[in-house]
Amino acid sequence: MPTRAQVAAGLRQHRMRGVTLIELMVVLAIVAILSSLAVGSYRRYVLRANRTDATSALLRTQVAEEKFFLQNNAYTTNVTTLGLASPTTNGFYTLVVAAGSTGNIATSFKATATATGTQTQDTSCQTLTIDDQGLRNSAPSTTDCWR
Repeated sequence: MPTRAQVAAGLRQHRMRGVTLIELMVVLAIVAILSSLAVGSYRRYVLRANRTDATSALLRTQVAEEKFFLQNNAYTTNVTTLGLASPTTNGFYTLVVAAGSTGNIATSFKATATATGTQTQDTSCQTLTIDDQGLRNSAPSTTDCWR
C-alpha cells in the first residue's frame, strides 16, 4: 500500500505534463489569424489618419489664397508665394493650385492634394480638392474623405 507522500508525489507527476506539439501549433495558428486582422485594421487606420495631412494643407491653402486675393485682387498658382510647401508637411500629398471654375486664376482657384508614396494605397481618397467657394471634393469617391 502506497504512503500518502507517494500518492501525492504520483499525482504531482501526473499533473505536470508538457505542452504537446499539436497544442502549440493551434495556439500559433490562432495568434497568426488575430495578428493578420489587427495589422490590416491598423494599416487602414494609418491611411485614414494620414489624410489629415491633405485636408489641413488644403484648408491652409484656401486661407492663404483668400489673404493673397485681398492684397492683390487676384489668386495665385504659386504655392510657395502662399507660404506653403509641396509636398505637404508630412510628405504624403503633393499640393497644386490651378484656375478654378471660371478658368481664370484672377477670379477663382482650385487647390488639389494628390496622394504620393505609401499614401497611394488609400484607394478611396487619392485626390482631395477645395476651391474658392469652399467646395470640398475627393476622388475616386467622396465618402468620408474630409472627416
